[in-house]
Amino acid sequence: MTDHPLTLFNSLTRRLEPFDPVHPGEARVYSCGPTVYNYPHIGNMRAYVFADVLGRTLDWKGYRLTHVINITDVGHLTDDADAGEDKLEKAAAEKAQSIWDIARHYTEAYWTDIRALNIRQPAHWSIATDYIEAMIAFAQEIADAHCYELPGGLYFDVTSVPDYGRLARASTDEGEGRIEAVEGKRHPADFAIWRKTPAGEKRQMEWDSPWGRGAPGWHLECSVMSGKLLGFPFDIHTGGIDHREIHHPNEIAQNQAFSRCGSLDNPAHSGARVWMHNNFLVERSGKMSKSAGEFLRLQLLIDKGYHPLAYRLMCLQAHYRSELEFSWDGLGAALTRLKRMVIAAERLADAPEGALDHPKFADLLDRFDAAISDDLNSPVALTLLEDALAVKKVDAGAKRAVVARMDAVLGLGLLDCTRADLRLRPKGAAVTEAEIVSALARRREARAVKDFATSDAIRDELAAKSVEVMDGDPLGWEWKL
Repeated sequence: MTDHPLTLFNSLTRRLEPFDPVHPGEARVYSCGPTVYNYPHIGNMRAYVFADVLGRTLDWKGYRLTHVINITDVGHLTDDADAGEDKLEKAAAEKAQSIWDIARHYTEAYWTDIRALNIRQPAHWSIATDYIEAMIAFAQEIADAHCYELPGGLYFDVTSVPDYGRLARASTDEGEGRIEAVEGKRHPADFAIWRKTPAGEKRQMEWDSPWGRGAPGWHLECSVMSGKLLGFPFDIHTGGIDHREIHHPNEIAQNQAFSRCGSLDNPAHSGARVWMHNNFLVERSGKMSKSAGEFLRLQLLIDKGYHPLAYRLMCLQAHYRSELEFSWDGLGAALTRLKRMVIAAERLADAPEGALDHPKFADLLDRFDAAISDDLNSPVALTLLEDALAVKKVDAGAKRAVVARMDAVLGLGLLDCTRADLRLRPKGAAVTEAEIVSALARRREARAVKDFATSDAIRDELAAKSVEVMDGDPLGWEWKL
């Protein structure tokens, strides 16, 4: 059932490669987490759905998984390319709040979204400010051979390691046009690993270091936390495709320096054997940006009556390396697809779980394993789960076991979900679910005695409250808001 070799696309080598763990039987994974200065938008959350499916797949293939996701609560500047103010310091100043309170609030909001999307908890949530001493020690270890000091802080010389920028395929200075111009930098791509607090200023988050009082650079944080918790080299590093251009190349350079490694012809010299990146979620109206005001965060979808697992399913419908276009119609279609799956799974709710080796499911399980082993081909795996739900004239216990096994990889929680769970009341709805159910019961009574005038009046009354009565709905859903 899990005999197909797991192959993953390595962004560093730009090719599919068989997964070959550093430690036999184990899988050690680091995922770049959020900078907790604002709520995450749904494009941010696609990265964690992808990383979750990767982790679940590694479990399916029998590996002992150690997954780390970091929380950046210091050091990430307003421009990802190493320029501007610290995002947390800026948010705290704008809201006149403690930076620690800002970080705590948005970390909790992110964790709420993680739970809503049925993303599993990692082995470690690594909080950047818990590792400041380790960051200073790491910087000291590489400073003499790879860094130089400027009035603004300690800078990493990218020419001091071989193959800088190979991950991004950056071979000219033109590729680093977004990086901050700082007087005295030896090369345009050089980046700060420690930033001094400017004279006369005081940050809410700052620490003493050999290079003056200040704060670590964003790139330094991930190198330190991944190395501390997983050891160099570890197996897989994940993140959004936007990290592939600057953040991850800078991490790799630091990892090479710290581990005293040579050419990236050996991918393990990068700190991780495999680098994986999910593509963008595209939204044509521009509401994916946090500067857009009511940007697209998961809570907005919920407020409009869409269950968060419909968004998870929407992510699964596209391969993680493909762009995914968001639209409300597309989300509605994903919700309808999820409803169909939940209806089919509800019929298995009371069945005792049976054996996985039923002959009717052998081919489906083999094809499912082939799909998910082929660089996490979730669109194909999803259709195979639907095929399993559609199998007729088979022991319900065996069917339940197969559905549970497949869904453990895709993470839709089908056997724990009901129709009622999927019917969310939009935030602005002027009617309660109890009122709708009561009205529909009266309508059924009226139709039973052929009192169609009363039936139509109740339907019109509900329509005035934005409740659509779905007569003849093949899903049997009966109504929607």
